[in-house]
Amino acid sequence: MAPLPDSDDPRATFEHFSSEYAQALQAFAAIEQQAPTLLLMGHRDELRQFLDQFLEMARRTRGQATEKGETNFAEWFGELIQKAETLKTGVPR
Repeated sequence: MAPLPDSDDPRATFEHFSSEYAQALQAFAAIEQQAPTLLLMGHRDELRQFLDQFLEMARRTRGQATEKGETNFAEWFGELIQKAETLKTGVPR
């Protein structure tokens, strides 16, 4: 995760959150694609760890977006968080 720009430059803030969201989309897609394989191989704990790490990052970034007044990004990260939480509930303990 890249550091949040120090300036109040709206363009820099937008570019930051655009980049973070693109990376989050790629990370979640990779987790979704690998989930069935990890489950079949008995790696439930690893899948849960990946999801926990993803959720931590997404929640932190959603909070930063909210602080900066970037409501669209906060909403989009919220949607990713919901998807990850839904996926996580399907992982057997």
